[in-house]
Amino acid sequence: MVAAVRPDPAQGPAPAVFRDRAEAEAYVASVCFKHGPPRLLGVEIEWTVHHADDPARQLDAEVLAAALGKHAPPTLVPDSPQRPLPSGTPLTVEPGGQVEISTPPRDSLAELLDTVAEDVDHLTALLEPAGLVLGDRGADPHRPPRRMLRVPRYTAMERAFEPIGPEGLTMMCSTAGMQVCLDTGERADLPARWAAVHALGPVLLALFANSPGIGGRRADWTCARMRTVYGTDPVRTRPAAVCADPVAAWARRVIDSPVIVLRRPGRDWRPPFPLTFADWIAGALEQPPTTEDLDYHLSLQFPPVRPRGYLEVRYLDTPPPGGWAAPTALLAALFSDAAAVDGVLAATEAVAGRWLAAARHGLADPALAGAARAVVDLGCRWLHRTDLPADRAGAIAEELHRTLAEKTAGRTAEKIGGGRS
Repeated sequence: MVAAVRPDPAQGPAPAVFRDRAEAEAYVASVCFKHGPPRLLGVEIEWTVHHADDPARQLDAEVLAAALGKHAPPTLVPDSPQRPLPSGTPLTVEPGGQVEISTPPRDSLAELLDTVAEDVDHLTALLEPAGLVLGDRGADPHRPPRRMLRVPRYTAMERAFEPIGPEGLTMMCSTAGMQVCLDTGERADLPARWAAVHALGPVLLALFANSPGIGGRRADWTCARMRTVYGTDPVRTRPAAVCADPVAAWARRVIDSPVIVLRRPGRDWRPPFPLTFADWIAGALEQPPTTEDLDYHLSLQFPPVRPRGYLEVRYLDTPPPGGWAAPTALLAALFSDAAAVDGVLAATEAVAGRWLAAARHGLADPALAGAARAVVDLGCRWLHRTDLPADRAGAIAEELHRTLAEKTAGRTAEKIGGGRS
């Protein structure tokens, strides 16, 4: 039998052990769905990192570590202090060397946008002396996937995804996404907010798609990143259920999903045999799972919307430079009021669930284009519910309509394909 890692008792009380499935599902519900008035917003953005003089040249871990300095995470530099950026934002690094910022939550959209701008400027300045630049797409168009971080978590993930196909390694090493974090909202409002944030997915995916091709493949996909994520491991990457009780449905899904990483002494964190978290609770391993084990298992679920006590919207590509403000403000506006949420549901009813059509065709799909027009108009009408000054809200509204017009006409895809090295 294989034992999982357990904390040192000298460091505090041991985490709770799950005696049955009902306890585990109740725990998932309590940590993934926290209720209250919607107030806080957050943004996370990943970028591939490239040599400025040759974007196709492979990135070296030592070069990236030296550039990030005291901000580097322990996965890249084991003894790093991982100092946050001046705004308080920590830096992390993904398996292929993608760099990510994760802003502290803010109750002001204007302050959040300022924080992201400061973080991007600071990160750009860190990389520049090393001759490195942030990528400007949601997927690396230049290089085949190659794992930079040699830590047990990512080794186990790669081994778990490998039998399914090449998409797992590609997702881990060659994709970059933008995530907008929204409060879950009041308990009574959750079903509508949950349904709306999922129904918006295909529309916003198409509107802000920025990954036409990945590693020399799939140039005919508007959002090759989402195609790659979908093909990685459907059990953990497909959208969550949209139903009357999303909390219970999500809890069941998490407990029934396979365990792909088992923390234990040594560098081999692969499970000794296939098992789900439910199997673990039922005694498949020597030691029963704890709350820490379930927290870790939750971090290995990758749906387009992931509940984490808030709603982590994961279906957006990393945008071109400066392009992060418009989708952030749009989502903030659309979820600023129950009436706006109702408007989202009405505007997206005809295209809800069309994830792959959106990734493949973008706004060349007439139904998605029509829904995108309705969503942009709706969001611009609700920008007044944010704290953005009128001139800033007006500039974002103009950008949203310009993006809509370009994507609908197909000009943006042509510009991306012909205007980048």
